[in-house]
Amino acid sequence: MNNESATALEQLFGDPWDSTNPCSFSEILAADECAEMLVAGEQILDHFGFAAEFVPVALGGRLHNLTRMIELGRAVFRHDPCLGLGYGASALVAAVNVWSAGTLAQQEKVAALLLHNRKLSCGYHELEHGNDLARVEFEALRQDDHWVLNGGKQVIANIERADAIVIYARTEHHQGSRSHSQLLLEKSTLPPSHISYPPRFASIGMRGVQLGGIAVHDCPIAPDSIIGIPGHGLETALKVFQVTRVALPGMFMGILDTGLRSTLRYAQQRMLYGRAVLDLPQTQTVMVNAFADLLLCDCFTTVVARSLHLTPNAGSIYSAAVKYLIPKLLIDAMTGLSAILGSQFYLRNGDHALFQKLLRDLKPASFGHAARTTCQMTILPQLPQLARRAWLQQTTTPAPAAMFQFEQDLPPFSFQALTIGANGQDPLAAALVETCAALHEENKHPQLAVLAQGFVDELVQLQQLCAVLPPTELSVMASPCSYALTTRYVAVLAASACLNLWWHNRAQGDLFLRDPIWLELVLQRLQSMLTKAPHSLSEQHSAHLLAELLERYQHAVSFDLTRRALPGWAASLSSTYC
Repeated sequence: MNNESATALEQLFGDPWDSTNPCSFSEILAADECAEMLVAGEQILDHFGFAAEFVPVALGGRLHNLTRMIELGRAVFRHDPCLGLGYGASALVAAVNVWSAGTLAQQEKVAALLLHNRKLSCGYHELEHGNDLARVEFEALRQDDHWVLNGGKQVIANIERADAIVIYARTEHHQGSRSHSQLLLEKSTLPPSHISYPPRFASIGMRGVQLGGIAVHDCPIAPDSIIGIPGHGLETALKVFQVTRVALPGMFMGILDTGLRSTLRYAQQRMLYGRAVLDLPQTQTVMVNAFADLLLCDCFTTVVARSLHLTPNAGSIYSAAVKYLIPKLLIDAMTGLSAILGSQFYLRNGDHALFQKLLRDLKPASFGHAARTTCQMTILPQLPQLARRAWLQQTTTPAPAAMFQFEQDLPPFSFQALTIGANGQDPLAAALVETCAALHEENKHPQLAVLAQGFVDELVQLQQLCAVLPPTELSVMASPCSYALTTRYVAVLAASACLNLWWHNRAQGDLFLRDPIWLELVLQRLQSMLTKAPHSLSEQHSAHLLAELLERYQHAVSFDLTRRALPGWAASLSSTYC
């Protein structure tokens, strides 16, 4: 298929509110009740060649721009999160390891599988050890001219349906960072008598995703199954996590887009106290806040995804920050919207039953693939070096303008440019300081300047606190106060991303984004994370944001930065609210 845009993909999915559509919300809910993947949805993605979005251009695919890949994934999550994860994201999580460290033969093998709509699975974790990859017990030990597998993995998407598996295994008996490797296994080459599949796990959310386990006993595999250098599996994982920790939250944002859309649909139809629920001030406040949070999430995700192209040295910190913050914001926003639906939120059938599925499917975003605490542990050990070498230093170069100019083309993404640590570099924090100074000098937006200064002041405090952190406060045994520093720092990074995206696009593009009203609310909400104090938006500003939200709903365009047309989405909002 030549037309590869997100709009074209939306067109293929059709109107989700039309019950005659094979990919309608009613069909999606029926598949969920049966704990099955939506067959019609998988057929659409096969027709579109969706898996090609995860294959680099050099290998015959379409992966060259991470923001484009994220937007296409978001379109799938907008319709059915199970399709987004079970068909798309699970293959991405596996494939990136091969693109980063695999041989050309391994890369061509995986590319061929994905380009022919075959399934690829990934097994990192074990229930016994959670996110502690250094403790993984599944083993692949050398015997003569081959390797032998023993052990089990418990929760892997598509494990029985997959044609190949990327699996993380212990390849040395000793402890340490070089004791594990990753392997690429073609299931057709594995002797069936050495493999079994434990019963599938039943889950609350993502019920359609085929989550299962694998158990192997004395299973021989070819010596060329190792991905990269033996013992370097953890290094490879830490590098490619920088892609998936940004991509997955960015895709999950499609859930909030549909959550907002379905809540608006309910609120304009439901009458309460003699008026539409949409007329109630509390309803409007919740919706405006959710809209602001979606924009915040998109700003942060977009900027960090672009940074992986432009300033990849800082990727380990920025990607962990996205994975730490975005899932919480999405879940909190959806939880707030659920209060508008009231008792309707608990129903598993009927006109508004979709919402409860969306919220259930969203929950794994906070712990799947990498838990939020794991992301904090990626950031925390790097804070002292950042405080001493990067923050508020004249020698630190701010992020390039292209990182924030989200409609500009990017150079092709390179997996080989990723590094494990930031080495004391933080161009995003430097950009905050630079733009705050420019705001003060320009003196056109005094309220924005005050908000921006608050985050610069926060960075000053963080520098003082983090520069003197002792080694004992940089490990998993750190105190809650030290962990809290990561939360404060992530808020500063997110504020910089939002502020600078507005700053570098304020003279061009979308009129709504050029107006700083949305940015003021976003920065106020981030400020509330730091102060724990509630924020307030003027009635005029709130009305402005509500009008934008309703206009997008009425004209069936996305609620994120792109304002992407959503062909087929039926919007039936009364003209009273346009």
